[in-house]
Amino acid sequence: MKQALHFGAGNIGRGFIGKVLAESGYHVTFVDVNHELIEAIQRDGSFTVYYAEPEKRHFTIPNISGLDSNLQDQDVVAAIADADLVTTAVGAHILPYIAPLISRGLSARLTQQAGPLNVIACENAVGGSDLLKAEVYKELSKEEQQKADEIIGFPNAAVDRIVPNQHQENILDVLVEPFFEWVVDASTYKGELPAINDIHFVEKLEAYIERKLFTVNTGHALAAYTGYQARLDTVQAAMKDKQVLRDIRQALAESGDLVSTKHGFDREEHDQYIEKILSRFQNQYIIDDITRVARQPIKKLGTNERLISPIRQLLELDRPADGLMKGAAAALQYDYEGDEEARELQKRLQEHGPAKTLAGITGLDEASPVIQGIVKQMK
Repeated sequence: MKQALHFGAGNIGRGFIGKVLAESGYHVTFVDVNHELIEAIQRDGSFTVYYAEPEKRHFTIPNISGLDSNLQDQDVVAAIADADLVTTAVGAHILPYIAPLISRGLSARLTQQAGPLNVIACENAVGGSDLLKAEVYKELSKEEQQKADEIIGFPNAAVDRIVPNQHQENILDVLVEPFFEWVVDASTYKGELPAINDIHFVEKLEAYIERKLFTVNTGHALAAYTGYQARLDTVQAAMKDKQVLRDIRQALAESGDLVSTKHGFDREEHDQYIEKILSRFQNQYIIDDITRVARQPIKKLGTNERLISPIRQLLELDRPADGLMKGAAAALQYDYEGDEEARELQKRLQEHGPAKTLAGITGLDEASPVIQGIVKQMK
């Protein structure tokens, strides 16, 4: 049986990446620092994935094991040396922390003269595998880096599946939406492409990354920030609000104009993709708290992020971006007391005003059309 080593035994790791790999015939070894989760995986050897839908389909995921990276680091190193595939779903900000352990595993593998190995970061970030590779290479010698360049691939990926906050009786079981998408850059994959049913290998990943980022992530953020302004509690409630839905549709039509123009997606097909995404946000079997989706507003207002990047690119093309600017203005005004970044954001707004605050976050000039356009949209 082929061996996959997956870093991150959380809901995304189990309910998305682990499920796909196990159903394609891999034994999946989960690596995590959460000892309770790893203990449960070792004890049960399987878990159940439930679909958030009327039919209530569920799937038993067998052939799994777990390793505690704090207590079993040598076992993790050995597993990397023997693995057929390594994946992660830990959060992009955690990648630097797992990189040293991965580098130790790759060092061991290189001494064994094993075949090609690919390490895929399945994170909600552009270029996640590139980021991980840079951190891993810091720990490798020049000679090891040269060897790794030949047989170790770090293909980037775009991943998409909504996994809501939840509480299950069995801590391993997980509720997920039926829809998912996992796209991997075939051009940087080392060796033969694997027969994994639900991975879509493409030659030009950037197009799919931006399509997802500027539709799913942008739309989700807009639902949260505009929904919060409308004093709503969940994304599903926001999607029932006619004005909020109109605002989201306008913004996604604008970002759709960008991805269709830039990457050559058929506009009619992209409009259908937008409708599919909106229907996912309307799924009444998922309770998606606005404060969860809206968290980290400073990060989400970054220049290459889901709100500012499409605005910036549209204005460069001399295309309208009023709907997106309205959404970015709502993000800038997000003031939920329970969110650390929201509190920091409001502190900066009070001290410096909106233009200077946004300039500090994005690195753009205060007088730029992007910043001035967003400031004009503030309520």
